[in-house]
Amino acid sequence: MAINIYAPISTIMTEKLITVHPKDTLAEVKDIFDTHKIHHLPVVKYKEIVGIISKSDMLQFLRGNKNSPYAEVFERSRLKSFTAGEIMTTRIAKLGPTDRINVALEVFKENLFHAIPVVEGKELVGLVTTYDVIAALSDETVQSEP
Repeated sequence: MAINIYAPISTIMTEKLITVHPKDTLAEVKDIFDTHKIHHLPVVKYKEIVGIISKSDMLQFLRGNKNSPYAEVFERSRLKSFTAGEIMTTRIAKLGPTDRINVALEVFKENLFHAIPVVEGKELVGLVTTYDVIAALSDETVQSEP
């Protein structure tokens, strides 16, 4: 069976998402990244996507003085003091569930994003990542004509 890159993004997007609120602490965000096998965490307020945090964003935040005698205490304090809203990326591309897979491919190619929220109206309904596309393509033969 061939995967049609003109099929709706909803055919490959992840629908069961873990999300955080902008006021959630980075300690909560770190715990989610440490506990789940995910690389992108949507930041949602009243079902509306307001930003996204990548695992790379979190690792960048955690960079610091690992050699200082109180590094662990300092890191825990920072994680409890900062919120998801303070490090999230707010300028994000969005797609609708009926947008085609090839549109996501173009966004990934042009903008260097690795995750695109899928919204209906303002409500977050899914997330499509480069992994989703690669997984779909690796299991199938690519069909490039509608």
